[in-house]
Amino acid sequence: MSRLRIFEDHAPQAPILITDALDTMTAELARIGVQLERWQPAHPVQPGDPPEAIMAAYQADIDRLVEARGFNSVDVVSIAPDHPDREALRAKFLDEHYHKEDEVRFFVAGSGLFTLHVGNRVYEILCEAGDLISVPDGMRHWFDMGPRPYFVAIRFFTSPDGWVGHFTGTDIAARFPRYEEGQAR
Repeated sequence: MSRLRIFEDHAPQAPILITDALDTMTAELARIGVQLERWQPAHPVQPGDPPEAIMAAYQADIDRLVEARGFNSVDVVSIAPDHPDREALRAKFLDEHYHKEDEVRFFVAGSGLFTLHVGNRVYEILCEAGDLISVPDGMRHWFDMGPRPYFVAIRFFTSPDGWVGHFTGTDIAARFPRYEEGQAR
């Protein structure tokens, strides 16, 4: 089940809100400009499935979002626990960064932990299959797929180059809890 935890940025061990109620999650995130929707992952997929098959399975959803939001590029990120580069891939997303476009992800299998740093608050969103999250352009965040990642997400980009991270150089992400075994699934 998806979950939202909110912290003061100086208190990573003391959440001020913990909820798995979708209406509360969407309302809290909307206050900071983040969109969270729950869709049905209508086609069973799993990490390791060919990206082309995943894209084909969700083509109607992809087309709808591309039309509505004007995306120019779509891809699939799919990582399984036995992926040979899982540690390097995890490390790549663990430092606080931002993008110069919205970051939009539709999780169609598994889970991952998006953490947003907004003002003096940290918003930790456990995204699972069926979650569509849209993080606004310029919002500082990091993503943790865990030590044994298991997820498939369809990513949408305005820039044809896709994902370009601008790293802040802060250590805030290292001070907050990591996504570890047993947190979901």
